[in-house]
Amino acid sequence: MANTKSAIKRIRRISKQTAVNKARKSRYKNALKKMNVLIETKNKTEALKFLPKLNSELMKIAKTGIVKKKNASRNVSRISKKVASI
Repeated sequence: MANTKSAIKRIRRISKQTAVNKARKSRYKNALKKMNVLIETKNKTEALKFLPKLNSELMKIAKTGIVKKKNASRNVSRISKKVASI
């Protein structure tokens, strides 16, 4: 257990930041799931409308460091290819 005042404050800050990161990661995963459903149902118009929102979401997550930038770029690339092939 933390026994200095600064360590106690850091624990409090880390717990708040963990909650924020979990919420962001959840939004990212939900966006990917929604896009995968649109791709599976072969709904190209909806997928094309949702693609910029998904790209934005992925890049925000990469910017904050929740996932790595190359991971986000790879996901964008793969999903763009899938949407184009519908």
